[in-house]
Amino acid sequence: MNSAEFLLVCEKIAPMVEEALVPLIGTEYGAEELCMGADNTPTERLDKIAEDIILNVFRAHKVCKYLLSEEAGMVEIGGDSGIAYLDPVDGSFNAGVGIPFYAMSVGLSDGTKMVAGYVRNLANQETFTAILDEGAFLNGKPIRVSKKTELNKAAMSIYARVPEMLSLLGVGMRSRRVRKLGASAIELCYVACGRLDGFLDLRGTLRITDAAAGILICGEAGGIVSLPDASPLSFPDDVCVGRRILAANPAIHGIMSEIMRMI
Repeated sequence: MNSAEFLLVCEKIAPMVEEALVPLIGTEYGAEELCMGADNTPTERLDKIAEDIILNVFRAHKVCKYLLSEEAGMVEIGGDSGIAYLDPVDGSFNAGVGIPFYAMSVGLSDGTKMVAGYVRNLANQETFTAILDEGAFLNGKPIRVSKKTELNKAAMSIYARVPEMLSLLGVGMRSRRVRKLGASAIELCYVACGRLDGFLDLRGTLRITDAAAGILICGEAGGIVSLPDASPLSFPDDVCVGRRILAANPAIHGIMSEIMRMI
């Protein structure tokens, strides 16, 4: 299955997931922890329901050979080639308490590189997509990263513990606005469309299933995605292994990576 066909299948699935989750959003029943997922974090009911829908449709369409999901781990799909990276509900906490910022995130790799990415904000139907070397899109319209060049005028999403944040401030990190929105896949896409100028996650817990689609979308929109010190970023096919990440427009990426090298 080619990248365009993959995105069409994702677009078919998204409304099904949304419909199934509607009665669960913001409820204790939806947020109930059923088991431990493959990533060693609790699987909530809404995660499991969304994942089951996606797996069933992917298998029916044989979209790839394997799929790696936070909940189920690595599973066979039945296609001839390719591997998909799935977070059925990125931002499960938000969904569980009714904060409208959570997404279905799916990236497709040909085995060596990411070739397609799909991120759908399940709360408002905004859909971010990308195909390798063909650009990034929001609801079908091309998007680009912001043109901000000064950190003191930039809006950043930053995930950092107190010691790390104090270190950032100590070496001169002064962005105009700092946000922490709770769904990394969407935050990467917000960098892609210029709503955020940068995204920095220093927890070391961001997994390939969280980030695969968003990284491609951000890169196709002109952003730079790397380790915080600008070193190349890579992920293993293991949902128990996380990374730290910096994604930003080129100017802000240069400023932030220089700051990170001083810490």
